[in-house]
Amino acid sequence: MNKDEARGNWKEFKGKVKEKWGKLTDDDMQVIEGKRDQLVGKIQSRYGYEKDRAEKEVSDWERSNGHHW
Repeated sequence: MNKDEARGNWKEFKGKVKEKWGKLTDDDMQVIEGKRDQLVGKIQSRYGYEKDRAEKEVSDWERSNGHHW
């Protein structure tokens, strides 16, 4: 999947992201806009996770939702 496709699918997955990581704000969602690295960074920031843990959570979420950047 290229970056344009990921951003297009972002609208579809944004609700699922908010369900999984409810501490993410609407402003966070605008910053993330389908960018995986931004999602990982925001999860780290909001939840106080180490980068490895945030990466693992995103990877697990991707597998369970059939989504990959």
